[in-house]
Amino acid sequence: MRGSRKYRHVIETPEPGKWELAGYEETLPISEKSSPMTRELDKADPSQIVQLLRDCDAEIFQEEDATIANYKRLYSDSILNTVANIAKRAQEIIEDPDHGLIVLSGCGTSGRLALLLASSFNRLLRGLHKTPCYTYIIAGGDRCVVTAADAPEDNPNLGAQELEKVCEGKKKVVFIGISCSLSAPYIAGQLDFCMKNLDVFLPVLVGYNPVTMARNERIDGWHSTFRQVAERMQNLHDTQRAFVLNPAVGPEGVCGSSRMKGGSATKILLETLFLVAHKASSNVEVTEKCLLEILRTYERAHKVTYSHSKKIAALLKQAGTSLQKKGHLYILGWGTLGIIGIMDAVECVSSFHADWRDVRGFINGGYSTIENKDGDLSYLGSEFGVSHEDFVRSVLPSLSETDTVLFMFTLDDDLGEVEKLMELVKEKTTNIHAISHATAGQYLPNSTKNLIPNIMGITWPILFLEYEGAFIQKFQRELSCKWILNTVTSGSYVLKGQIYRNFMVDFRVSNSKHFQRAVSVLQRLTGHPPARCTEVLLQSIHGEPVLTEQTKNAEVSKHVQVASCKDKVLPVAIVSLLRNCSVQESRTRLDSSTTIRAAIEASLSVPGRKRGAESAETAGRSR
Repeated sequence: MRGSRKYRHVIETPEPGKWELAGYEETLPISEKSSPMTRELDKADPSQIVQLLRDCDAEIFQEEDATIANYKRLYSDSILNTVANIAKRAQEIIEDPDHGLIVLSGCGTSGRLALLLASSFNRLLRGLHKTPCYTYIIAGGDRCVVTAADAPEDNPNLGAQELEKVCEGKKKVVFIGISCSLSAPYIAGQLDFCMKNLDVFLPVLVGYNPVTMARNERIDGWHSTFRQVAERMQNLHDTQRAFVLNPAVGPEGVCGSSRMKGGSATKILLETLFLVAHKASSNVEVTEKCLLEILRTYERAHKVTYSHSKKIAALLKQAGTSLQKKGHLYILGWGTLGIIGIMDAVECVSSFHADWRDVRGFINGGYSTIENKDGDLSYLGSEFGVSHEDFVRSVLPSLSETDTVLFMFTLDDDLGEVEKLMELVKEKTTNIHAISHATAGQYLPNSTKNLIPNIMGITWPILFLEYEGAFIQKFQRELSCKWILNTVTSGSYVLKGQIYRNFMVDFRVSNSKHFQRAVSVLQRLTGHPPARCTEVLLQSIHGEPVLTEQTKNAEVSKHVQVASCKDKVLPVAIVSLLRNCSVQESRTRLDSSTTIRAAIEASLSVPGRKRGAESAETAGRSR
């Protein structure tokens, strides 16, 4: 195991990968590259899927390699220095909350994490009898905490307006804009607003691409690209009037799925940053050693979590079987673990074009436990029912043996309540699993063990780190559940045939980023040039055998508006290009195929298929 500064790695991190070499998929940002590690993910069994995604997650903690050193990594000196500098500025807000505010903002996964982090650190402050000073913004508002809506991500003006409203009357604001791929127009608008008001705002951009790889396509109806905003941020970085916090953590295990590694890295980075800021407000000096001590606790969380790989694989296999049989996966969580469950469930809708009923998360106490600004949203419809009571009322009556139910709790939760719900579920299905978190010295009661045999009992060492230690352990448990759920749901959709190689091939084309990603996937899987890929994608979206001039000349936002309401947009385009057939014929073939992956495989073996596509396929498979 390679050493690192004052500590050795807690986990075995992979050697530098092919993606780090100059020239590997050089036209793509890191967040959109395909991971060489998982290139045959679609052929893996449950145990292999867990191993592959475990190793992919470990890349978060990989250090710079002296022989490559193309990218800054989590443990790079420049990244640690940036974290320390931002922490000092956050410390000023913590010490003067009446005039200051720390705002975390993001779209989709990043916005849900913003809510979780703001809630956690406000709770930490209240426990110390201090004034809360954190708040969150999520593109699309609170309804997007529990449901999927990607379109608001494309509106930079809305982002700026909502930030201005949240910060009204504040004299100092630390603004954390999270965009894993450095691409979200909503965040660009907020960062731009901050840079126009540097007397009040300290803007911080968090993402996982170099600034040179930030998205450079024109934003509809706006004056700048994301890259131009990021470059302005970078120019202010040296004078500490703005910060760019962008370590490379490697391509996602499922290509482009930033809910996975991007989300985990965001959680790790920002929790470390704020924990250090809180220590500093208690007269503890912010040092590299202090940062490393906290970061290593997350490495330990990785080691502890994946020591249960066999049980994770068993859960993955069961959940995958349920989804293949048109059943469901229900995740019943307590406390913040319930938020992690809801987050993972919602993300399946965009990533795999899943129906919102396929994977659902529920939390004890509902919205009062989530602590979102708008409170109870269940009046908006069934999709917004997220409490355990909602589960008992609307799901339990129809629960069957084709469904899988996962319980997530700690031994500090009300186990009587856990057992009562387990007994109700057990009357309907035997496919029950549980993840229970304990601290060393705590033991699961026999009454709980006897109710459910499939329990993944995760025990954490006691952390002697004063008051913050309890929060570090809470953060470890949350991250552990996030890693497990990301692996289980992504793996389940692999088994269901929704992944080809390591590409999402049926994601919802619901914003401009997804539109560009769809074109990129088409290029890589078929070998056709961008113009042809775009043409067939538009044919698939609009159902036009020959595109009208009006369609050709329309803004991307218009195409996205139509595409977001249609199914199989990307698969239809893939098969159409591979078979050189109409989108209507392609849709018919897909409808008669057992899985999307099977339809793509069959199309690849068609005699006379375009030579360029064959070359692209061979290149993608080569080791």
